[in-house]
Amino acid sequence: MGFALAFVAMACFGANILVSRYAVARLGIEAGFFVVLAVNVTFTAALFGLEVATRVESFAWNWRGVGLFALAGVIGTFLGRRLLFDTVRLLGPARASVVHSSAPAFTLVAAWILVQERLGAYEIALMAVVWVGLWFTAPAPGGSAPQHLAPDALRKGVLIGIATVAGFGISNAIRGLAMRDWPEAVFGTFVSSCAALACQIAATRDWRRVADQFHGAERGGVALYMGSGVATALGSIFVTLAMARVEIALAVLVTHTTPLLIFPVSMFVLKNREGLSARTLLGALLVLAGVALLMLR
Repeated sequence: MGFALAFVAMACFGANILVSRYAVARLGIEAGFFVVLAVNVTFTAALFGLEVATRVESFAWNWRGVGLFALAGVIGTFLGRRLLFDTVRLLGPARASVVHSSAPAFTLVAAWILVQERLGAYEIALMAVVWVGLWFTAPAPGGSAPQHLAPDALRKGVLIGIATVAGFGISNAIRGLAMRDWPEAVFGTFVSSCAALACQIAATRDWRRVADQFHGAERGGVALYMGSGVATALGSIFVTLAMARVEIALAVLVTHTTPLLIFPVSMFVLKNREGLSARTLLGALLVLAGVALLMLR
């Protein structure tokens, strides 16, 4: 069940990467991120209301859990996800998904330090197989892809991508720590979203620019960001639920295998605009083999 929930989370985050590709072209990131966070808050609040109305056990407040989820929201939902939009804009969805997939490395270290979670040699070896596969899924440097990036743009995108995955990796470990004592994935995601929205409001200085972006938005831009908000909220909830059933690092590893979803779409829907090849297929097979062996351990 833990791996199944992680795969659902992966599908949600992969959908977000694809939607972000079109969203950033129709509405500026500053305005769009407000839409994403507002949808995160309202959508998770509605889900929590439904959950409370249908479940048997009563809800119990936990200050430590609330604080940990809020911290995860600041580091991951605000900083990590905000930078992810820049990564997608600079690198494209396929390359961004590869950078995004390295977050489990940060989660592995953070979970070891914060939660004292230990993985055996077998699990670490299979994680390495998955990471090698994800490396192979990256478009070959210097290829003939129509969207070949200039070195400066690639360097900037990679640096922002590293900051993105560090935020995601550490925040995931904090979420897993919170779930150990307070398994409230939906309300915890709501708390994280509120914290991220508060940070975005506090960090915004040029409100006129945000208003101008809304006024000049292309048709469908707001709707795409709303879809991103629903996808990221569901992804956060499902990966948090997975952490209560399987090791944090393994749940996050499965969640970040987004190339398994992104690359078929890039190949067949986007007409292979990012130069995917047999090397990409080999990497995807390694990822699938590693994850399958982890599930069968």
